[in-house]
Amino acid sequence: MNTSTGFVVGTAGHIDHGKSALITALTGIDPDRLAEEKRRGMTIDLGFAHMMLPSGREIGIVDVPGHARFMRNMLAGAHGLDAVLLVVAADEGVMPQTREHLDIVDLLEVRRGIVVLSKVDLVDAAWLELVTAEVRETIGVTALAGAEVIPVSALTGDGLPRLIEALDALLDGAEPRKDVGRPRLPVDRVFTMSGFGTVVTGTLADGTLSVGDELEVVPRGRLARIRGLQRHNQSVQTASPGTRVAVNLTGVDKSDVERGDVLSPPGTLRSTRRIDAHVRVLESAPRALRHGAEVLLHAGTAEVGCRVIVLAGDAVEPGREAWVQLYLERAIAAGANDRFILRVPSPAVTIAGGRFVDVAPRKHPRHDNAVSESLERRGAGEGLQEELRKYSRGVSVAALMKAMMASHEDIDRLDARRLGDWLIGAEAWSALAERSITEVTAYHAAHPLRPGMAREELRNRLRVHPNAFPATLSALISEGKLEDRQGAIAMPQHRVAIDGSDGPARQLLELLGREPFAPPSLPEAMQQTRAGPEVVRALAQSGAIVRLSDDIAFTQESYANAVGLVKELIAATGSVTVAQLRDRMGASRRPVLALLEHLDGAKVTRRVGDQRILFR
Repeated sequence: MNTSTGFVVGTAGHIDHGKSALITALTGIDPDRLAEEKRRGMTIDLGFAHMMLPSGREIGIVDVPGHARFMRNMLAGAHGLDAVLLVVAADEGVMPQTREHLDIVDLLEVRRGIVVLSKVDLVDAAWLELVTAEVRETIGVTALAGAEVIPVSALTGDGLPRLIEALDALLDGAEPRKDVGRPRLPVDRVFTMSGFGTVVTGTLADGTLSVGDELEVVPRGRLARIRGLQRHNQSVQTASPGTRVAVNLTGVDKSDVERGDVLSPPGTLRSTRRIDAHVRVLESAPRALRHGAEVLLHAGTAEVGCRVIVLAGDAVEPGREAWVQLYLERAIAAGANDRFILRVPSPAVTIAGGRFVDVAPRKHPRHDNAVSESLERRGAGEGLQEELRKYSRGVSVAALMKAMMASHEDIDRLDARRLGDWLIGAEAWSALAERSITEVTAYHAAHPLRPGMAREELRNRLRVHPNAFPATLSALISEGKLEDRQGAIAMPQHRVAIDGSDGPARQLLELLGREPFAPPSLPEAMQQTRAGPEVVRALAQSGAIVRLSDDIAFTQESYANAVGLVKELIAATGSVTVAQLRDRMGASRRPVLALLEHLDGAKVTRRVGDQRILFR
């Protein structure tokens, strides 16, 4: 048993069935905090309380309104519950809001609960037995099937000790909320306190908050910092997942935050206006959920209008399930696997609910089996791997973690190739590698005299993000699929082959060799022999010619002989000048000067005034 981890229990039930009175009797705290609630004797908005159970386990309690007109408030409090107390007045039995609240609990898959038969002091034993039977039948096909039914009187205290023991035992089997290092706090209340400023409350999920942490208000994008934290009216330095928490913020006013927003560390939670979801239509729904229907979406503490795209078929009939895409009127913060409720606005009634599977989907064609298969994989727990499949050219680790609210441990378990700060799925990596081989091979076929393809051209052809390309190319080279040849990318087996026996290459070599130390300018030689730039580049890279400058080239033999003459002259006299070398070579000044400047650059010689000496 973990008594240090917080749990949150919510109420549910019809108006005037005694939910608030029950909470007051259990905790000594009246959850009705508004003056209007006191005046009307009716819960209008969410109320909060807390208590210590006999085991030492501390729980937060969310009290929800039972009136149909305040269903939006009820739904804001129903998210994130570990257990529910379904309150049914013994003198009235199951009522319309009892059933709708139970439907909501069922759709949200709150599987731990207790049915509290309140006001038992008003009925006799025979009536109590009838109501108990009715309740058991009502919950029999819901998530609360088999829940314990406990008669209680908040007025006399009868049944309260048994209820407390049962609640403690119920939470004994509850798993503590996971801390995945990505805290998010759906805001259910915003107010100001004199001397403190803006305060928000909510049920913390997925991570820990600490005083001093910076947070982002999603989807608004405003940044704030935690000035103080309270858990059950006690100041704390940190708050853990699964606890009710009040956060005193600096950097934002009350008008900058509202119910439905979510607080999370900057850059970790995305907002969205399009969501793929698995939906279940209630068997008791008065109508089918039709393609194109305009409904109200309740997710976390947010309420937003949306349009339903049924991905297969024209409607989801009562009692049936389907994949849908939801188009939202405005952005909300959402995460994969979040539960949601759909209601029609008029007449206002809950008709469906389900689970988000992709909060950043592309627009899907309808009646596409591939889409359904992808969503099925997500629904089966392969959401992160399926999200990675979207990005055939890779995705940054940070973006993937943000999209799926994933941890580094989740990332490490992926079937993927890690490329620095980028990831690409194993299948996509194999396809990308094959594509790179195809592209470079085709380039060699089109340009056989070039050593390889320019890096940027290969990146454009592969359509890899500029930030990911260096690591991608490095991996392809390390795997031996490609080679880097002085900045050009080539297939390992590629060789530039120049046939000097005929054609322009042979003619160019012959022309340059006729007057070894006084060849024609390179542009002139290219024009005479019709040798293009690629022929010249290939001859130079193969070593058949040596380019001394843009317009002067020697054959390899002529170059070797010229270098020999330079070294011979320097050995005889200690240095050589342009004039001396020109006379010895029988050439004009232009090729001689180009030769010496080339040798200077190659660190064969070094210029001292008008003379050259050997480089030391």
